[in-house]
Amino acid sequence: MHAYSQLFDFTQEVFLHMGCPPKDAKLAAEVLLEADLRGVDSHGVARLSGYVRLWEAGRINVNPQLRIVHETPSTATVDGDSGLGLVIAPRAMDIAIDKANQVGTGWVSVKNSNHFGIAGYHAMEALSSDMIGLAMTNASPLVAPTHSIDRMLGTNPIAVAIPTMKQPPFVADFATASAANGKLEMLQRKNKKAPVGWIQTADGDRSTNAHELKSGGALLPLGSDKMHGSHKGYALAAIVDIFSAVLSGANYGPWVPPFVSFLPLAENPVGEGIGHFLGAMRVDAFRPADEFKEHMDKWIETFRNARVKKGQKAVLIPGDPEREMTDKRLKNGIPLIEPIERDLEALGKKFGIKLQ
Repeated sequence: MHAYSQLFDFTQEVFLHMGCPPKDAKLAAEVLLEADLRGVDSHGVARLSGYVRLWEAGRINVNPQLRIVHETPSTATVDGDSGLGLVIAPRAMDIAIDKANQVGTGWVSVKNSNHFGIAGYHAMEALSSDMIGLAMTNASPLVAPTHSIDRMLGTNPIAVAIPTMKQPPFVADFATASAANGKLEMLQRKNKKAPVGWIQTADGDRSTNAHELKSGGALLPLGSDKMHGSHKGYALAAIVDIFSAVLSGANYGPWVPPFVSFLPLAENPVGEGIGHFLGAMRVDAFRPADEFKEHMDKWIETFRNARVKKGQKAVLIPGDPEREMTDKRLKNGIPLIEPIERDLEALGKKFGIKLQ
């Protein structure tokens, strides 16, 4: 078990040793550790060694010069200059929020970036400005469309954060695949099987082998199969891919760069890097903010009071489990499984840093 401050300081030092400017190193550590706090262990310090390997492979620019390459009063297309998505996405969200302050809404599509951590962090940036935040990104092609055996899409998450008055904010953050690849990686590290419906073999048969991707298998869209709505998960993933990449000029579909450094980049790329899409909507562009937030409280309270099935405790609001986990881990520390401990120890030796 490690205190948040210990992991934060260690992570920040790793980014500093990679050559990130102090401001960027601090921001990258903050975004990464937010995942661990919220219980999304697959996207926190478990990914740190992966970023280091991408940097060593020359695929991450630690001193990016973010540029707006096209814009209108409410929109912008941003070139992330191959920077850390952990840094590029928050900066792009700042642009979206600034535009929303000026004209009511702001929409930013990003190209030439890298993995940006949890989508929820970026969507939640808008909350303090009484705005609704939206964040999505495409990702390494590991998901097969419904009826296919080809890996064509990423787990392509969507996050929406909505402000409230007295209730905790509504924060929905979910992959459009049955499970994020990071969760599969966590099962691999724990030497456990995957649930039925997460992955298929190279021939399209169901599998519970957490290592199936290494044999040519694929993750499945949200819903797992057509009968259970996988065509809807496929459609959601496609929307994220188009908004994030076709709109910005990033790589899309099977051309998206892999997160792991040992896999080669796709031949004849159709764009630049990974793509993100971020949005901010000023609540008072639609109705008075306090009025809206009071009704959001009422909405949340109404759903919390919905009758529950036998054996269930309560109806949860999106964001509840993550908020409760954050409180718990800030108080008690963040647990790390042994393989991640070893990864961090190896990084410590590489850079001469000690994890307290």
